Amino acid sequence: MSLKLPKIKVMKPIESREDVQLLVHTFYSKIRKDELLGPIFNSHISEEEWPQHLIKLTDFWETNLFGVRKFKGSPTQKHLKVDKNLDYTIDPLHFGKWLQLWLETINELFVGDRADKAIYMARKMATGQYLTLWHQKPDHKK
Repeated sequence: MSLKLPKIKVMKPIESREDVQLLVHTFYSKIRKDELLGPIFNSHISEEEWPQHLIKLTDFWETNLFGVRKFKGSPTQKHLKVDKNLDYTIDPLHFGKWLQLWLETINELFVGDRADKAIYMARKMATGQYLTLWHQKPDHKK
């Protein structure tokens, strides 16, 4: 009688653009299905726009994790526009859920220094983006 052992997933470090692409695609697949975040993302990014958006997001994370200058754009301006379109209803819960899914995805796929860096950077970005949005909300402007 042979004993069947469960498959053990071997985690690997983030070493290439292909790894970043896997991270980004896996993460945004979860985002699009999430009941809190999915409606926001799916109402602001059309089905036809998703492939190009994923390339841009891969560029963003490749730039941040590898120091390769590929990303051009202003995530803050995009977030401000989305919040305005949603009548300024984006709150910490949205950023918390985004961060939870990011951490979950990294922890399912990767280990190592760049995985840790991606977690650290995501925490810092989520906090910074939310504070920027909060300061731009009509009831918080002076």
